[in-house]
Amino acid sequence: MQSALKATSQPDPAVDRDWWRGAVIYQIYPRSYQDSNGDGIGDLKGIVQRLPYVASLGVDAIWISPFFKSPMKDFGYDVSDYCDVDPMFGTLADFDALVAEAHRLGLKVMIDEVLSHTADIHPWFKESRSSRNNPKADWYVWADAKPDGTPPNNWLSIFGGSAWQWDTSRQQYYMHNFLAEQPDLNFHNKEVQDALLDITRFWLERGVDGFRLDTINFYFHSQGLEDNPPLPPEERNDQTAPAVNPYNYQDHLYDKSRPENLGFLERFRALLDEYPAQAAVGEVGDSQRGLEVVAAYTADSKRVHMCYSFDFLAPEKISAAKVRAVLEAFGRVASDGWSCWAFSNHDVMRVASRWAANEADPAAYLKVISALLMSLRGSVCIYQGEELGLGEAELKFEDLQDPYGIRFWPEFKGRDGCRTPMVWDAAAKNGGFSTAKPWLPVPGKHLSQAVNVQQGDASSLLEHYRRFLAFRRQHPALAKGDIDFIESDGDTVAFTRREGNERIVCAFNLGSKPAEVDLGKGALQPLPGHGFSGQTGSGPVRLGGYGAWFGRID
Repeated sequence: MQSALKATSQPDPAVDRDWWRGAVIYQIYPRSYQDSNGDGIGDLKGIVQRLPYVASLGVDAIWISPFFKSPMKDFGYDVSDYCDVDPMFGTLADFDALVAEAHRLGLKVMIDEVLSHTADIHPWFKESRSSRNNPKADWYVWADAKPDGTPPNNWLSIFGGSAWQWDTSRQQYYMHNFLAEQPDLNFHNKEVQDALLDITRFWLERGVDGFRLDTINFYFHSQGLEDNPPLPPEERNDQTAPAVNPYNYQDHLYDKSRPENLGFLERFRALLDEYPAQAAVGEVGDSQRGLEVVAAYTADSKRVHMCYSFDFLAPEKISAAKVRAVLEAFGRVASDGWSCWAFSNHDVMRVASRWAANEADPAAYLKVISALLMSLRGSVCIYQGEELGLGEAELKFEDLQDPYGIRFWPEFKGRDGCRTPMVWDAAAKNGGFSTAKPWLPVPGKHLSQAVNVQQGDASSLLEHYRRFLAFRRQHPALAKGDIDFIESDGDTVAFTRREGNERIVCAFNLGSKPAEVDLGKGALQPLPGHGFSGQTGSGPVRLGGYGAWFGRID
């Protein structure tokens, strides 16, 4: 790979550099989307095969989880070659074909950059661990043992145990925020930053439209290696790690979310700004200061374009009060920033099981909360299969692949339950995902929710997503507009979205019983096309259980 590649063209003023603001991004987990060669594992050609389906949903972009060369200890989030495709997923030519087809269909392509750590078989780490004085000796986070031989401090790994692993070659510890096979890069070394920016340029030159930055707040550590202080039990939560994980017992002041990260993010943004309209969304995992970190990382249009935190990805069920509290808090701490909201992804239990399972009408509940998600101020991520209402798969211990689940079983079963294959055809072998045994089982209960079952059924969740995304496209205020909340109580949440001359009122009932919301005395014109049937007369809007209403303020 050549260093410091140059951009191929000057920015075109006719290009919409703001496309990401309010974009709906569909996340594809490549191992589980579509197998094209019969080995039981999804691949890039399989994604190409299904891109017309993705485009038919009405989304703006796809985010593809890692497909780079990897020993797959953490299923691609342990990268051994940042600039090549792992053979199980295909080739660079397959990736180029994917980008071309996505662009033909009007879809942007975002890829998952895992910059905070590499695989332990990466050539950089092999060199770094070989001695204390080689050219890459300082490319990773190394530290001497304490006098008694124990690790340098009390930092913990999210995947369990100490964040430090002893290396016999250097007779030092190296840091790993995740698996021991995922050593952390030393971002205090400018050569490391330069190498990672060169990798970013490599993919920009291949035509990608943006990046999802994995664990963006884990890049830097405190060089003082101070112990993290304990976190009082009443302040602990399970937003970032499951409740059974002692990682939650610390206030992570020194091992992540460090202020030095801002300088690197400004370098990263400056690189993206050399290109026509490329954007980045960062994943912020910080249970105590998530919104504050998002605010800092998206401030002043000089760092990343948007971030998402775990406010709506945690086990705690969404509520009308929490929606308002989170959005208003974000507005206070990040008035000039932009968030990306999601209810599910490849790391958390599927929302159909996490929140909807105990509702009186789970399907109706999923419709109203998805409409709410797509109406909030911010961009949106939709994880594959959410549009089908797939629930968390119940897997046997012997079927588990995820080291996280194997480590904390059975109290925490890991992430495999949300990563089972996509179901395309109820009557086909393995739901149409693969002709071979899939890498994870296809749950039998998912087959009745396959794409071919729901396609064309106006009452299905799939067609609801298509209908609501089309409605959203018709009203720019829902994508890019400001938000102002309207007083409501109980299970109802209401707000206005404003963009230019368009003002839209949105009201939602997250409960199973009918409710009313007083939207004031202004002239409200009901909007069609969203699939809900709330009613207005001379008084408050009346919402059925799991109902919603949308109107224009004339």
